Amino acid sequence: MGNEAAKRRPVMIAAVAASSLMLIFGVAYRVVAARLEGPIDRAPISPAALARFPLQIGDWTGEDVPLDEKVVRATDTDAHLNRQYSRHGGLEAISFYIASGVKARDLMPHRPEVCYTGSGWTLMDRRSAELPLPNSGKLPCHIMQFSRGTLNTQKVVVLDYYLVDGQYCADVSLLRSKAWRGSGMVRYVAQVEIIAPLTATFNAGAATQTISDFAVESAALTASLFDEPETNQKGGEPHQSPKGQ
Repeated sequence: MGNEAAKRRPVMIAAVAASSLMLIFGVAYRVVAARLEGPIDRAPISPAALARFPLQIGDWTGEDVPLDEKVVRATDTDAHLNRQYSRHGGLEAISFYIASGVKARDLMPHRPEVCYTGSGWTLMDRRSAELPLPNSGKLPCHIMQFSRGTLNTQKVVVLDYYLVDGQYCADVSLLRSKAWRGSGMVRYVAQVEIIAPLTATFNAGAATQTISDFAVESAALTASLFDEPETNQKGGEPHQSPKGQ
């Protein structure tokens, strides 16, 4: 009996430890969610303001791609931008997506590793990267590869990062840290995804380089969309700064 009890003890300890961790993480999530669910007193960026993102970026040429209304509703965003950019006569093409909102809690669950796998894709690879920016800064991000299907397998590479109150971050960790200090500390959140499909002539290495190039070229332009807090929800027209009077 004593030996059996001794054998069961490690299992019981592990079970108690696991239950404790689940309780701690569950309480922590509810605290963060509650703080991010506080009253909103900030006007979200307007769709018109996001639409100002340039169609021509270096040798990239873009065109708007409308999203299905069901997809738009599922994103829980205040405004979004969905475009396809191409260069070199269409030999390189990427999809560029920005989702923005002031309700930070709603944007946290919509991550590629969650949404893609929930839509039937398999996560094949995921790694962190810090891309050097022209201003000597860094763009932290995650680069993931997904596949779907068996006979006619589809594969894509996705680069994902967040912009939280003007600061780039690879995931929602900055958002969580701000939430611990109170929901009022988060003015806006934007999620950026850059996607490239893999083909017989466009492998994972080439696709990763392409989306990384675009991320670097577009990062400052993306951040500049949110540099004008006076851009309002209804009209999207910038208010004249008092400095110009």
